Amino acid sequence: MPEPEIRELRYFRAVAEDLNITRAAERLGIAQPPLSRAMRRLEHRLGVELFDRSGPRLALTAAGETLLKESGPVFDAVDSAVRRTQRAGSSARGLIVTAKPGVATELLHRIVTELRDELPRIDVVVSGFGEQADMVRDGRADVALVSRPFDDHGLEMEMLYTEPRVAALPAAHELAAYDVLRADDLAGIPAPRWSRSNVAERNYWSAHPDDAVDGPIVQDSSQLLEVVAFGQAVALVPRSMAERNVRPDVVYRPVADVEPYRMLVVWPAGSRSAELAAFVEAAVRHSSGPPAAR
Repeated sequence: MPEPEIRELRYFRAVAEDLNITRAAERLGIAQPPLSRAMRRLEHRLGVELFDRSGPRLALTAAGETLLKESGPVFDAVDSAVRRTQRAGSSARGLIVTAKPGVATELLHRIVTELRDELPRIDVVVSGFGEQADMVRDGRADVALVSRPFDDHGLEMEMLYTEPRVAALPAAHELAAYDVLRADDLAGIPAPRWSRSNVAERNYWSAHPDDAVDGPIVQDSSQLLEVVAFGQAVALVPRSMAERNVRPDVVYRPVADVEPYRMLVVWPAGSRSAELAAFVEAAVRHSSGPPAAR
């Protein structure tokens, strides 16, 4: 049986994501009839039906769901290979590193400062919540500082440090009277939702996932603290973030039984460049603890 072509899989993923042939064709820049024929050819090639066409709307079959899930890493690998090949042939080679603002970028500043003489070209990309692992996987970055949880397929990593998380509360909140909280104390209280977060990430940032109540969507830590200050949510944050953000309208209390904050350095599986090794070694040296605790 001939294997599917990359082009066919790209077409399939567009249709599977939109579940609308017309929109997918517009997105791909092709006409609708050739796209429909390509999907029929792909189904014939694989010997399974990928789409349920019996209802008023297109839907994925179990086989289609599987192909959508399993083909994702294939395209991550192709995109990564293309980007890394182009960079390898470029005269402006260097190490691209990424982290999100806050605890990670403070650590990144220390690492980059140490390595400036050894690695004169280090390009830093400040990225948003949940983007770091994807950027390393698809070749937009060579290495990243990432906090758990994240999708670690295709990555190698080194744990840098852990630190407790604390509850950020409005100053007038009744729980502010307690010295130490437990997760059960926060049950039923809205928690901020990070933009683009998945279920595992939402559960991690909620003290009591079984009784989680969605609060406002936030993009960064500054917005998160404003949401807390206005009484719209209670948030779990790294202790070092609390120590750096002392303000009269927000109080921080330890939570005895929640997972700690974990910081890791990650890179593509199989990468073994001298520049990458130097960066990882420097990251480990500078990570005896979070920035505010040093």
